[in-house]
Amino acid sequence: MLRYTINRLKWAIITLWAVITITFIIMHSIPGNPFAKEGVMPPAVYDNLQAHYGLDKPLLTQYGNYLLEVLRFDFGPSLKSSSISVNDYIVNGFPVSLHLGAQALAIAIFFGLILGVIASLYRNKWPDYLSMIIAIVGISVPNFILATVLINYLAIEFKILPVATWATWKHTILPSIALSMMPLAFIARLMRTSMLEVMGQDYILTAKAKGLKRSSVIIKHAIRNAILPVITILGILTANIVTGSFIIERIFGIPGMGEMFVKGIFNRDYPVILGSTIVYSAILIVLIFIVDVAYTLIDPRIKVTGESK
Repeated sequence: MLRYTINRLKWAIITLWAVITITFIIMHSIPGNPFAKEGVMPPAVYDNLQAHYGLDKPLLTQYGNYLLEVLRFDFGPSLKSSSISVNDYIVNGFPVSLHLGAQALAIAIFFGLILGVIASLYRNKWPDYLSMIIAIVGISVPNFILATVLINYLAIEFKILPVATWATWKHTILPSIALSMMPLAFIARLMRTSMLEVMGQDYILTAKAKGLKRSSVIIKHAIRNAILPVITILGILTANIVTGSFIIERIFGIPGMGEMFVKGIFNRDYPVILGSTIVYSAILIVLIFIVDVAYTLIDPRIKVTGESK
């Protein structure tokens, strides 16, 4: 188990370094410059800004300097707002994005598992059809379309919930629902398929033959084994929520890291783009690492395989 964990941790670090490197190269390969505005900025001012932020140095030197700053957890100043550092942006925006993402993921897991279990227990009956309709809608409709529909009806037409911003718990409901629907749908469909497969296994039939209550068989035996595939894709679902939050935060005017990242792209603000990418990548890599390790704890067969490598 220890060897397996160390191996996964090693590859997590290598993956994060690769993401930083690739993002740095792509960002500097795109034509243009944060300060290149012809007819607006005098050449002397432009040259001074380039020198001040180190953009006049060779690309390899910039890359080395940036890696050293990252190791000190210093992502540098924003090129468009020199009075604010990227660390300040992250400190202010990360808690908001974390709240939104965690709430959306919790909604997706909770209701996805419930819909999947219900659909499997009532196969080819109306609860199954209703659950799968919800799942199909969640997969088919993009979250930005769903967000506009929710805003139009629940906020504007019926005035049940606030339309935007991030002030009270009520403001978190609509964006969380919009962000959670696609992962919720995937979890529901996967859980249904997995439950149908597990319910036909010999140990489930044996448990029923022993006279165990149906609820006990489902909860203690079926769901515990059927949930393993869902745990496997939690990293991917989290990635979907993270990338989807960019658009959702923009639509609902949420002051999170997604909003900061989008503005950084429009402004060609290199430190903001890199800092946001590193934070998001680190979150995803850590979550995938946790899922891998947790999977070995839940399923002993995976643990044995991991230790034998």
